[in-house]
Amino acid sequence: MDDSENKTTNPRIAAGAQTIADIITNRLSRRSFLGGVSAAAATAGLGCATGPRSAPNAAADVTFAEIARGAGGDHHLPDGYAADLLLRWGDAVFPDSPAFDPYNQTAAAQERQFGYNNDFIGYYPLGAAGADSRRGLLCVNHEYTSTRLMFPGLSGGRIPSREECAVEMAAHGGTIVEIERTRNGAWRPVLDSRFNRRITSGGTAMTLTGPAAGSDRLKTRDDPTGRQVIGTMNNCAGGVTPWGTYLMAEENFNGNFLGALADGHPEAENHARYGVPGGWYQWGRYFDRFDVSKTPNEPNRFGWVVEVDILDPTSMPKKRTTMGRFKHEGAESVIAPDGRVVVYMGDDQRFDYVYKFVTARTFDPVDRTANLDLLDEGTLYVARFGEDGGLDWMALNFGEGPLTPQNGFYSQADVLIETRRAADLLGATPMDRPEDVEPDPASGRVYLMLTNNTRRTAEQVDAANPRANNAFGHIIEIVEPDGDFTATRSRWDILVRCGDPADPQTGSMWNPATSENGWFGSPDNCAVDPSGRLWIATDGNEATGANDGLWALATDGDKRGTGRAFFRAPNGAEVCGPRFTPDGKTLFLAVQHPGDGRGTSFEAPSTRWPDFAERMPPRPSVVAIRRQDGADIGV
Repeated sequence: MDDSENKTTNPRIAAGAQTIADIITNRLSRRSFLGGVSAAAATAGLGCATGPRSAPNAAADVTFAEIARGAGGDHHLPDGYAADLLLRWGDAVFPDSPAFDPYNQTAAAQERQFGYNNDFIGYYPLGAAGADSRRGLLCVNHEYTSTRLMFPGLSGGRIPSREECAVEMAAHGGTIVEIERTRNGAWRPVLDSRFNRRITSGGTAMTLTGPAAGSDRLKTRDDPTGRQVIGTMNNCAGGVTPWGTYLMAEENFNGNFLGALADGHPEAENHARYGVPGGWYQWGRYFDRFDVSKTPNEPNRFGWVVEVDILDPTSMPKKRTTMGRFKHEGAESVIAPDGRVVVYMGDDQRFDYVYKFVTARTFDPVDRTANLDLLDEGTLYVARFGEDGGLDWMALNFGEGPLTPQNGFYSQADVLIETRRAADLLGATPMDRPEDVEPDPASGRVYLMLTNNTRRTAEQVDAANPRANNAFGHIIEIVEPDGDFTATRSRWDILVRCGDPADPQTGSMWNPATSENGWFGSPDNCAVDPSGRLWIATDGNEATGANDGLWALATDGDKRGTGRAFFRAPNGAEVCGPRFTPDGKTLFLAVQHPGDGRGTSFEAPSTRWPDFAERMPPRPSVVAIRRQDGADIGV
């Protein structure tokens, strides 16, 4: 989701703390980017270990005909590819789901239908080996609702009704649905699957686990134990674990709250650091839990990573407080060489931080039940990027360094509830909107999307965030030593600085082989396909004069830093959640908030994608992309 409405401020930035942009600029003054630099040479100059093997990624070995930059009401793909509509907002998830009627929406109906603004996509294969790319569980986050596009009659300033707010609450959260590939290569949902499930912000009970569970700061009138909460919301990028659970990352939860705290309230500083109340939605008018003047602790119960057992649809989701509370973007996991599990996460806010969580115990590949609470014990780390290309992962542990009662932390619960403030005190590097963070187990590398930051000044520039007024974002490649994702000392480098390479004013950095269509702005989500190629989805590319989309991006060889345009979204939409099946023959993409834009509404969207029917509003959807000849995507 665009961060333009987030007004929270990192107090370290206001105080003039050195930022990652300062570090990057200093480094780049000593080492300029040259087209054709190999990954080995680039990392050797920094003393980087490249891991157990280098991934075979390169735009040089993709064969699709690059599509053109541009805009328009429909999506675009290279010749020879098809994008099949798999699920649209309002589509059935169960055999008894009511038909979608945008003019007569109810919360009861929405709870049985596919939710709004699909973001993260996870795919978990089912069946025997060899059949895992034909049948599986699709896990989809529903990040937020575009109220004026969702309901008729709001363009004149009408306040949404109680029922409309309840529909929004039912449209947030997630969907788990079994899908299968048909004989012609297209996919379809299996509506009578026992695995299908909707998870919502208004009706799904969840357990709080880990060190913060039971804290007085999580207790409310409705939950005096501080151990159970109704719902999850603003679920952005996420992850699927090796043991078959789905990680739902709660991001811009602050926007769902109204009201004001009483003067001198002990949560005032904490709420301000997270931008609570944001006032984007009107839920607090009708539901006391979303009015901080009535339920001041309720915001503390959001901003976590939620784990859902997708193989047990009766199980209660768990909010894992060990993994910290912030505006989570992404929760992708990887098994380290010693068997521990590492989860990488970004805090999607200007001048906020990059994190990873390392489990205390190791993954058990034989006993699935032994892994179900693996994320309840471990260490949360925050990143400090150095000018020399080094990266320190600093532990957020109560009683260590500044995380003591002298600074207002009285337990590990306090450290986790106020993760941002704890990271401030440790001196983490403030970044340009860290979003998706994707580990590649084959190469030992981690790809960090930094979407943009137009509020960074020239005085705040550093090595990892090298541009003031960074309107286009950049991508950092982290190299974990010898592929050890648990390492507390890593290396980093910039893969690309986004923006138009033909315009020197942008300060962009691409391989010269990048075409006029291959560059982009505002990287958001990413994926590494089964062959090791990196794919980048954007949110905000319209600032470059073209719609958002998906690009292949070379990370190795003489094409390192070369982009190649593959998919273009319809007007108003961003592209999210790229996910490949294990055989590489299907790519799932989420197209969210189509038809959005300044002055748009239910009655007057900028496109009516994907139905293009006069009385049908635009509908966020998941598409399944395949080659028409049945070959692998991209080659």
